[in-house]
Amino acid sequence: MSKIAAITLMALFVSACNSVKVSDYASNTPKLDPEQFFDGKLTAHGVVKNFSGEVIRRFNADIAACWDDGVGTLDEDFIFDDGEKQKRIWTLRPAGDGTYNATAGDVVGEGKASWAGNAMFLKYVLRVPLDDDTIDLTIDDRMYLVNENILINESIMTKFGFKVGEIVLTIIRHPGGDAQCTPS
Repeated sequence: MSKIAAITLMALFVSACNSVKVSDYASNTPKLDPEQFFDGKLTAHGVVKNFSGEVIRRFNADIAACWDDGVGTLDEDFIFDDGEKQKRIWTLRPAGDGTYNATAGDVVGEGKASWAGNAMFLKYVLRVPLDDDTIDLTIDDRMYLVNENILINESIMTKFGFKVGEIVLTIIRHPGGDAQCTPS
């Protein structure tokens, strides 16, 4: 085995052992309560980057978030800088172990959301249109509550274990605004 291959394997092993877990943030404040933060009117503002880190799209979104018997609905309307509009309606169902199962129309299967302290991690597979077909990307969302009304979200997109892009966005909660959620 060449020295380069050995060093690469060692780096992969070490990075796998140092993976950040949501529980690493358990003592951080302000504490994130998903049912409190994701409730009412929210807006999101962000960028999509390609694999090399170049910003390739910008977007804004209006989000209506509601809860009924512990089940959350996040009704998201995106507008991209090129005029494209997208809609995603998330359903968050308690899994009974302090996590949520997360589903949406363009999500393959169920995602898993967990939180601790000021952080919430959500991992899922997103089906994305590409030319005349679709591609399934694994999304690793990492959300961090900055204050009671602002959350920073960074998402790494991978395919076959390789990073193909990322999304960076800020979600702003607008207290006092009633939200009309579309049933999922």
